[in-house]
Amino acid sequence: MSFTESENGEQEKYIHLGLSPDSRSNPIVLVGVIGGSGLYHLDNLTLLKHVNPETPWGFPSSPIAICTLPSGTKVAFLARHGPGHTISPSTVPSRANIAALKSLGVRAILAFSAVGSLREECAPGDFVLPTQIIDRTKGIRPSSFFDGTSVVAHAGFGDPFANRLVRWLEGRVKKVLEAASEDEFAVAGVRPKTHTDKCIVCMEGPQFSTRAESKMYRQWGGDVINMSVLPEAKLAREAELGYALIATVTDYDSWRENEHPVTAAEVFKTLHANAKLSRHVAAAVLEDLNAEAAQGDLLTEEIGAMKFSIMPRSVEQKDEDRQKLKYILPTYFA
Repeated sequence: MSFTESENGEQEKYIHLGLSPDSRSNPIVLVGVIGGSGLYHLDNLTLLKHVNPETPWGFPSSPIAICTLPSGTKVAFLARHGPGHTISPSTVPSRANIAALKSLGVRAILAFSAVGSLREECAPGDFVLPTQIIDRTKGIRPSSFFDGTSVVAHAGFGDPFANRLVRWLEGRVKKVLEAASEDEFAVAGVRPKTHTDKCIVCMEGPQFSTRAESKMYRQWGGDVINMSVLPEAKLAREAELGYALIATVTDYDSWRENEHPVTAAEVFKTLHANAKLSRHVAAAVLEDLNAEAAQGDLLTEEIGAMKFSIMPRSVEQKDEDRQKLKYILPTYFA
């Protein structure tokens, strides 16, 4: 079923999504954007309202801005690190963030993040759309909605991003970068490139890598590194949401022998320019992405992804746990 208007109008959409009655005071939004370091707002949008849903996992990082594109299309924007960047990567309330977006009707998440490069060809200012992840977090971040409940689930994560969504984005991101003016380049005189089919390493932080770690990640096949893609991608999979990451390169991490290792000061040099181009990318794709999300075909690989991942119901499963999980998976916990 597509999410176009029908004789029952907006109310039918909520019923189809299985949203709880207390969620129906908020407008349905099919596309959510998570902004990372340096990306705290989007251009070309009109703010309608801020919402701050209290989920079973708490409140999101920041109130979610419900905005409209010039066409009237609604978009939800969430700042991953909170207003004014007050939340470190290890303490981002990712479960609340993903659950809050799902409660608004979001089906596709476009996440942005600053990354370090582990490859010469991925230069500062470039954009990367990864398709694989190496997990180097340390188990201190809650990475499943099922943690602490009496319900067990094993979500498939072999392809950690929504591949159809990533492929759909590739040409569009490349087109925006090819049309960018020279004063928007992060590195003067160097047009940013788009890199695809790359592997991102997610480390714990908040400290940057040692030189030895940076070299190890290169040997493992890592191409870029950040501190934020997990557990976001895992939680999006459990919530059956399409999730893609647009990563913007700020530095070369610490593997280059004849250069100083990465510092926050170096990152900030390219962060502003990258954020400006990220806003251009978002403006260029959000309208079409909403249409694709409404039509549904682009996101069919996520629908039903958890159906056979949840262990069969037993008398040992607590009703309060099932009610909690119903917030994100109403189809299976009705």
